[in-house]
Amino acid sequence: MWWNTLGLAWREIRRNLLRSFLTVLGIVIGVAAVVTMVTIGNGATQAVQDQITSLGTNLLMIRPGQRMGPGRDAAGAPPFRREDADAIAQQVPGTLAVAPQAATSATAVFGARNWSTVVYGSTNAYFTTNNWTLASGRLFEPAEERAGSAVCVIGDTVRRELFGSSDPVGSRLRLKNLSCEVIGLLQAKGQGGIGQDQDDVVVMPIAAVQRRLTGNLNVATLLVSMADGADTEAVKADITRLLRERRKLAEAEENNFNVLDTQQLAQTLSGTTQVLTALLGAVAAVSLLVGGIGIMNIMLVSVTERTREIGIRLAIGALGREVLLQFLIEAVVLAALGGLLGIAIATAASVAITGLMGVPYAFDPAINLLAFGFSAAIGVVFGYFPARRAARLDPIEALRHE
Repeated sequence: MWWNTLGLAWREIRRNLLRSFLTVLGIVIGVAAVVTMVTIGNGATQAVQDQITSLGTNLLMIRPGQRMGPGRDAAGAPPFRREDADAIAQQVPGTLAVAPQAATSATAVFGARNWSTVVYGSTNAYFTTNNWTLASGRLFEPAEERAGSAVCVIGDTVRRELFGSSDPVGSRLRLKNLSCEVIGLLQAKGQGGIGQDQDDVVVMPIAAVQRRLTGNLNVATLLVSMADGADTEAVKADITRLLRERRKLAEAEENNFNVLDTQQLAQTLSGTTQVLTALLGAVAAVSLLVGGIGIMNIMLVSVTERTREIGIRLAIGALGREVLLQFLIEAVVLAALGGLLGIAIATAASVAITGLMGVPYAFDPAINLLAFGFSAAIGVVFGYFPARRAARLDPIEALRHE
């Protein structure tokens, strides 16, 4: 009976192909919109997480002032010193690497080319905390760090803008009035979590930057990479306690520094994108309901058109539940076909849009199955009333219908 009923439903759908297509168009658009929005949102979330992770492994960023970001109140807070980084590395358990970071902007010049970039002064621990790997060359020698030698490791953007496709290792570039030997080239990372170009960087021994470029011993940021399995909250508490002691803060005084956990930042940004994805998906789901109403409308018209056919079936012995099942399956088949077509369109659209946006394509089987199941359920819900109406027709009255 099931195969026979399914065959009848398919025959009726094929009889009016254009009307059938227009009927399921709302379902197609709804499913395609929901799946596309959720897929793009998942890709954006993954991109944010990847970008934050690229900043460093289990990374804590410590800066003067009571808050991060624009307008942070660092003006009245004393800067850090290199000794603060040494103290954290020696006295706080659970740390893998601690890097002091001094920063300044400068124009890098090589031959006839120049490029405005950011110069970071730090130690070799900087490359560990920030997940940097070398494409070529080497890192600083201990003697170069101690003496503050004029050597530097550059990012891929600086290499591209100053040296083109040639290997920069062994060349010399000029930063302000300082001639610097390029000893290493970093592997490209791309865009960072807040939109900055992570490869637009020159890294030098911190003593060289402080003495030759900034003219002071200030350290703007302490970067702390925690060991795998370390208790983040315990490490942050130990660092806070140690820095309060070193900065001679009384018990009643507030911290004049802040500790940012990049994993918390990733979770916050990911949560924001997930909420936006859910909102967009909910808005797109409204079109599914509109599509369901369209199916119910067309099925009611179909019952009216086929009243005499229904009467003949009932007169020759067909049961009411068989007629109900025929129309119900017809509605479900229409909705399911719309769901499949919508998923196919969504897949193509998602691949194209994520490629244009530069975010990964994150296929989510759950949302595809959910969208398909929801479209089939809409066929059941909105197809039941027309099917019940057909099953309850009086055979005599139906046979008299013109």
